[in-house]
Amino acid sequence: MTELDLSTREGRWKHFGSVDPIEGTKPVVKEEMTDLQSTNKNFLFDIEEVGIKNLVYPVKIDDYQTAGTFSFSTSLTQDEKGINMSRILESVEKHYDNGIQLNFTSLNEVLRTLQTSMKQSAAGVDVSGKWFFNRLSPVTNIKAIGNADVTFGLAIDGDSITRKELTINAAVTTLCPCSKEISEYSAHNQRGYVTVKAYLDKDTPLNDNYKEIILDAMEANASSILYPILKRPDEKSVTERAYENPRFVEDLIRLIAADLVGFEWIEGFDIECRNEESIHQHDAFAKIKYRK
Repeated sequence: MTELDLSTREGRWKHFGSVDPIEGTKPVVKEEMTDLQSTNKNFLFDIEEVGIKNLVYPVKIDDYQTAGTFSFSTSLTQDEKGINMSRILESVEKHYDNGIQLNFTSLNEVLRTLQTSMKQSAAGVDVSGKWFFNRLSPVTNIKAIGNADVTFGLAIDGDSITRKELTINAAVTTLCPCSKEISEYSAHNQRGYVTVKAYLDKDTPLNDNYKEIILDAMEANASSILYPILKRPDEKSVTERAYENPRFVEDLIRLIAADLVGFEWIEGFDIECRNEESIHQHDAFAKIKYRK
């Protein structure tokens, strides 16, 4: 048995069980390797979606760079065994410019590249990221960075857009109407988490501030908006506004729905509000779905 030189990495690796590579017989050049995914014969069924999930990639939302979590898919016909998944990343890289711009125009361009590269009729993407924006305190007007979670969903088939969705999740303050009604003074409040999934008209151009419009419907109808920075005059304003605008979770989703239903570029929506109750051990929630 050969004595190993433990002063070298190779020696230490072999000491811990590593072995030398074998002399293989299979090709090492790509053009000579078998491409199983490109096998063509009857594979019984078409597949609507096949692709990758949990791809984390730099993205840009408006003025800020952040991280996006992507899910990409394409269709697959009955006579094809599989897709070449590396082409998904290659398609994304073609549109990378210090981040992928998160808007429906840029995502549509990525999908068109993916559609061509994969030689498939249908392609889709869902991508979630943290949306940062400037927010002023309500009285002192001190600027700081607020945030909400956004998810873009887009799908195409041939030349048509088949799915166009925007989901926003934001935190708000809700003050309990019942507590205010029955108490001699004060009322309990809590942090509420509002999620709106908006199904957007596939053919109607969007205003530049469409995200802000939806977020405003979510926040303005709550007892109070949340702010990054509050000085004493701001805190007084926020506290009093919440007391003046008590909201059950049921109230909040109905008021948001009343705003959203008036926008022609929204075909429908799902709304959920979940309150982390401050005087209970459970949460309260309400959901509503609406289609025009």
